[in-house]
Amino acid sequence: MKPRVDYTLYLCTDRDLMTTDSIEEAVELAIKGGATVVQLREKDCSGREFLEIAHSVKEVTDAYEIPLIINDRIDIALAVDADGVHLGQKDIPAVTARELLGQDKIIGVSAYNAELALQAQKDGADYIGVGDVFGTSTKADTHHVSIEELTKIRNAVKIPMVAIGGVNHGNVEKLQGTGVDGVAVISAVIGAKDITAAAEQMADKLEGIKR
Repeated sequence: MKPRVDYTLYLCTDRDLMTTDSIEEAVELAIKGGATVVQLREKDCSGREFLEIAHSVKEVTDAYEIPLIINDRIDIALAVDADGVHLGQKDIPAVTARELLGQDKIIGVSAYNAELALQAQKDGADYIGVGDVFGTSTKADTHHVSIEELTKIRNAVKIPMVAIGGVNHGNVEKLQGTGVDGVAVISAVIGAKDITAAAEQMADKLEGIKR
């Protein structure tokens, strides 16, 4: 059975930015602060290393009953029985991913305009990640999405929408009124000296935004 997901504080990992010695510690501290979803996003490692990390991180997310999403790698998601995958526009289409993963897994798709968001919904995506909303240093070749476009996308689709791209404590309140179901954060949380406190502060701000 597909888990019911609260997308409010969607944590993406990045070992180059985290302030802890291990990715497992960073994830656990973020969850303690209020992270509601964890996406394992590790671009610069081998398949074997990614698999080992995924197993370790899943032990943490399982302990706190938090969904684990694997970025891009359907094979890794299947191998560790993760809760789902997140796919970019250049990755395997959501329709194919659904055939491979089955109906009980979560599939997220990146989108930067209403047309792509509608296609993702049609293809069976469970949620969309929309960005880049505020500029990001963790990903190249992004498409900027204005607040106006974000609102347009929200009005076009019925599935949950997560804003991503440079979201931090200083700009997150600009998303008020856009109808986002949550925000994806990287450096704003795992790059903080106190990861738990950073997650708590972001979660508090998001409660006000989503009211």
